[in-house]
Amino acid sequence: MILIKNALIINEGCRYKADVLVKGDRIEKIWVKGKGQKTKENPSPFAFHLSPSTSIIDAEGLLLLPGLIDDQVHFREPGLTHKGDIHSESRAALAGGITSFIDMPNTLPQTVTVEALNEKFDVAARASMANYSFMIGGTNDNIDELKREGAKRAAAVKIFMGASTGNMLVDNPQSLERIFSEIDRIIVAHCESETVIAANKARYIAQHGEDLDITFHPKIRDVEACFESSAEAVRLAKKHNSRLHIFHLSTEKELSLLDCEDTTAQKRITAEVCIHHLWFTDEDYPEKGNLIKWNPAVKSRTDRDALRKALIEGKIDIIATDHAPHTLSEKEGSCLKAASGGPMVQHALVALLELCRQGVFTEELVVKKTAHAPAELFGIKDRGFIREGYYADLVLVNPNQPWTVDKENILYKCGWSPLEGTTFTHQVEKTFVNGRLVYDKGKFDEGFRGKELEIY
Repeated sequence: MILIKNALIINEGCRYKADVLVKGDRIEKIWVKGKGQKTKENPSPFAFHLSPSTSIIDAEGLLLLPGLIDDQVHFREPGLTHKGDIHSESRAALAGGITSFIDMPNTLPQTVTVEALNEKFDVAARASMANYSFMIGGTNDNIDELKREGAKRAAAVKIFMGASTGNMLVDNPQSLERIFSEIDRIIVAHCESETVIAANKARYIAQHGEDLDITFHPKIRDVEACFESSAEAVRLAKKHNSRLHIFHLSTEKELSLLDCEDTTAQKRITAEVCIHHLWFTDEDYPEKGNLIKWNPAVKSRTDRDALRKALIEGKIDIIATDHAPHTLSEKEGSCLKAASGGPMVQHALVALLELCRQGVFTEELVVKKTAHAPAELFGIKDRGFIREGYYADLVLVNPNQPWTVDKENILYKCGWSPLEGTTFTHQVEKTFVNGRLVYDKGKFDEGFRGKELEIY
């Protein structure tokens, strides 16, 4: 057993000081300070539970949060493991307070069959230090595969309504109609119009040649490219009453497609925003260059501020990372050649808590959007909340421990971060997964393996 004492819990819109008893892989009991009696003879309400082997952690001055559930990562296994793999990136995630992840299908081979999906689950069972699930990818011609019973093991069906690798671009109108009308599960969409992107690219190449620098990236993958594709996804979802989740919103204009509701569970159409679209703007391109090249592109300050506001209002439901590592050599070249994507799982939580310190968000909102909402949206059983009987996926954060991101403390296999040189005031001290202390001030329980997320 583990007893976490004197922690300031942030959970379900509240903050309160409490002791938490962990037994096995579950939260056994939560005792909120001020709601019980203490005596000299029985100083702890858990005294009768404790054994000599109980590990007691004094969390005075620390925040206790539910472990983050990242609904969009690219851990690069199989086929692209020179820049990341399930073990290396799940390990980095633990250091960032992420205890569960959902991995994307654009690996090599792509996860577009039940057999490929099962193989990824097998790898994760052997290699992942965090809890895990995967999405199965849609193509123009695999709809029948998506309807197989075995495909229900996936957390959702992912479609690219914009440029992607291999044959994963779903651009056939009949295929889209079939997916939205026949798939009775969550459809997750990457929305950028390939037609708009191609026209923008041709125009800028004609004007400036092919050696376009990074400042052209948000002009090629512009607001209209995002809005046109997102609007089409919303149209199809409303036509067929589909359950749609739009990944990585990046523009103010797209927000007009969304509604505000109190809970994610009330919506048929939900949306996500990623850390980089909340942190960076196009003003950062001159300094950061290709290191902040993502698809969709980082756009204007107006867009960033609108996304922040939409989170607070409830138009956007989830914050994720879109963690997508590449080697530094792959990030070199013009904006047409440099790889899109970057690593983020180790630094997502501390970046969000930094925005809280700046007055942008509250810690309660961050917990809601990174833990509660993903659990609710994907139907993840007994995770995402600090509740008695739930899995003990927990994170202890020191809110007053400044540190600077540098090459020496970056844990990604690719060895770099777009946040290198940034000083954060919060630091993740301990991460618990399924009741086990797996990360403790830079040290890992290397033999630990997470569990497959139970989706209901």
